[in-house]
Amino acid sequence: MPKMKSNRGAKKRFKVTASGRIKHRQNYRSHILTKKSSKRKRKLRKYGYVHPSDEQRVNQMILES
Repeated sequence: MPKMKSNRGAKKRFKVTASGRIKHRQNYRSHILTKKSSKRKRKLRKYGYVHPSDEQRVNQMILES
């Protein structure tokens, strides 16, 4: 049976931290920034974390087998 392939798109979008949590870039930061407040754009710079209920699914996508 062939090896399972990881989801290459997910591999580029998620990173696993040393503690095992999964972080991702925030949405709504790429364009149409003029109408967004500076406070909002500043908060979007930070990385977000995947919700614990979704961690297993994301782990399966980025798992290299």
